[in-house]
Amino acid sequence: MTVTVLAILETDFIFQKNLANVMNDRLQKAATELKEVHLKTLSGKGFSSEDLIIYISYTMKFKIRYCIVNDVPADIEYFVASLCGRLGYLLWRKVSVEVIERDLYV
Repeated sequence: MTVTVLAILETDFIFQKNLANVMNDRLQKAATELKEVHLKTLSGKGFSSEDLIIYISYTMKFKIRYCIVNDVPADIEYFVASLCGRLGYLLWRKVSVEVIERDLYV
């Protein structure tokens, strides 16, 4: 299994450049640690050859949130959820937006 953890860097606090640098560095380190330390066991043999892609970002209160962005088996999803829960990360609720196409006749 190929594990990829991407840090989605925040730009909402662009006027506070020092804070942005510190928080984005912290997020990059958390992404690297999640991939190379905590999820290292998933990269070994015995797991499917599928990919696991996780996005991490911040909430409005600067808590780290995570989201699995591709389809993975339920046991892998549960493993990631329990691991991220122990680390204090919150589930990133994705909002799906349906686009309704309308035929416009003029």
